[in-house]
Amino acid sequence: MAGMTTHAQIHVYGIANCDTVKKARQWLTAQQLDFAFHDFKKEPPTAEQVQTWQQAVGWEKLLNRQGQTWRKLDADAQARIQDAASAAAFLLQQPSAIKRPVVQWADGRITIGFNADTWAGNLSAHP
Repeated sequence: MAGMTTHAQIHVYGIANCDTVKKARQWLTAQQLDFAFHDFKKEPPTAEQVQTWQQAVGWEKLLNRQGQTWRKLDADAQARIQDAASAAAFLLQQPSAIKRPVVQWADGRITIGFNADTWAGNLSAHP
């Protein structure tokens, strides 16, 4: 993958053709950080991963209500997703509805989305 070391300590989860994921991967590469990319299309998340992500950031933040996958659902299907359990079941069936990228940092922190300034601050606060 990208970076200087041989063992990736940062794991990036998302979809390869997602613009935000592309920006995040480019940023990590520019920082010369070693990371492993996990494409939801080739490697869907496990129930344990979704649960861990929900515990870290909340199911409401993990569920991407702005994306096409969510917008294509009818109102009844959307209304059935009202708690962590129903969201997890949906996200396991439709991983493209997970807000991306999901990043598990070397120190175990989990973040959702990409913001270069926030990431740079996180790296300097958690070397």
